Amino acid sequence: MNENKSKMIGNIIVALILSIAIVFSCFIGVNGLAEFKRKRYDIDIKGYTKQQIISDLIVWSGYYDVQAENLKDGYAMLEADKEKVSIYLKNKDFTEEELIFSSISISENHALNEYGGYTNEVIGYNLAQTVTISSDEIDRVTELSRSATELLNEEVQFQSYAPEYHYTKLEDLKASMLAEATLDATKRAELIAVNAGSKLGELTHAKLSNITVTPLYSVPDDYNEWYGYGSYVDNDTVSLEKEVTVSVYCTFEIKR
Repeated sequence: MNENKSKMIGNIIVALILSIAIVFSCFIGVNGLAEFKRKRYDIDIKGYTKQQIISDLIVWSGYYDVQAENLKDGYAMLEADKEKVSIYLKNKDFTEEELIFSSISISENHALNEYGGYTNEVIGYNLAQTVTISSDEIDRVTELSRSATELLNEEVQFQSYAPEYHYTKLEDLKASMLAEATLDATKRAELIAVNAGSKLGELTHAKLSNITVTPLYSVPDDYNEWYGYGSYVDNDTVSLEKEVTVSVYCTFEIKR
């Protein structure tokens, strides 16, 4: 009798354990299903913004050189030309402090052999120097870059380079344009989510893709950005008027 009673109690305990296990399994299964339904998917999207700017700094350089049989004469000739260049620029109302003269570069001139090849015999020297002006007076320096070859009339072998135009406040634009590009990405992602019958979740990741400076109205080159070579580049120094483009890659959660 006691043995049967013990077996019955054991069976009841086993049944209770199995019941609890089934209930717990159902609880896990239901919550797992709910969690699966609440699963969030990600969407990667690009946002960008553009802004037109006008250069506020110009950098111009000019180059002149002389040829001489020996270095002593070469230095004297180049010094005379430097004086002419300095006087010319000062007559254009540029101050001594604005004129940056480079160090003198020297190269050897070698004699040719009977076959037209160079020999080790030095027959002369070429000495050269560069003068550079950096200024915020864009128009005045631009005009100088066009007229500086007048120094040829002073028997100075002068070559004027094309001026470089820069924008010095690019960093000031960076923060505001990044915010605008991120907002653009958010609007694009929200539109896609709504059209797909979903809701846009939180921004989980944002990465700067590019900050580029290009000539105004130029055709953009997206090759580097397309292949992931994002960069921060002031890559246009030719044009006075420029366009800054900032693009970002953002990842958002999508709620089903």
